[in-house]
Amino acid sequence: MNAPVNYDKYTCFLASRQGRVLTLTMNRPDELNAVNKIMHDELGSIFYDAQLDDEADVIVLTGAGRAFSAGGDLAMMKRVADGSDEPMLKLVDAKRIVFSLLDLEKPIISAVNGHAMGLGATIALLCDTIFMSSKAKIGDPHVKVGVVAGDGGCVIWPQLIGYAKAKEYLMTGDPIDAAAAERMGLINHVTEPGETLTAAQAFAQRLADGPTAAIRWTKVSANIGLKQLAHSIMDTSLAYEWLTFQAPDHKEAINAFLEKREPTFTDT
Repeated sequence: MNAPVNYDKYTCFLASRQGRVLTLTMNRPDELNAVNKIMHDELGSIFYDAQLDDEADVIVLTGAGRAFSAGGDLAMMKRVADGSDEPMLKLVDAKRIVFSLLDLEKPIISAVNGHAMGLGATIALLCDTIFMSSKAKIGDPHVKVGVVAGDGGCVIWPQLIGYAKAKEYLMTGDPIDAAAAERMGLINHVTEPGETLTAAQAFAQRLADGPTAAIRWTKVSANIGLKQLAHSIMDTSLAYEWLTFQAPDHKEAINAFLEKREPTFTDT
């Protein structure tokens, strides 16, 4: 038996239980659950804690407020681009987020209650089953802020919708509405607004009531190839992302967004 997990140590997450279903809620609603440094660090550890949680068989992941997660915190990106803050992206930390999800043996269900962008989309798509509000959109707009989609998007998108479609959306950063995402196989189920979490928790309870060992090890087996792929891609994709964080186009994109104007890209 493992020691009880104390989720109160997390500042950017809330935890609740219904039987043996654990719901984890990203909790920066005023910032659309955008990922700042603290949340980035916590994302790298909370799924490992969930794995060690002997009181939970299935995990549900959702966001507080009107978004699932807006991805990277733009105010923080601005400080980093200006040189007034330390870079958030450390290769080992970024890899830890992805592999903590892929290493999690327990089923994890994402309840995409609102928009899921960038790293937020990657986290949602790395879950085992994805429920999404009909009013939500999902996308990976890394390129729109002048950086490579290196923190997991290049791993998971092609596996879900094929390389041609994945590259279209990763190279443009265009968002996808819930109905289209379901049609192309990017997500599993579209729900009515306000019913996404309930539907995800009901599905999680179905799994928790089933043969949990068989379900868990089926997931583990299905993830073997995905983990091998992630190991082969992420060192390179994160290195390219890091390089583009230092490039003029990234600073221009951040400034343009905050100034509410179109960016003028010049980097080649």
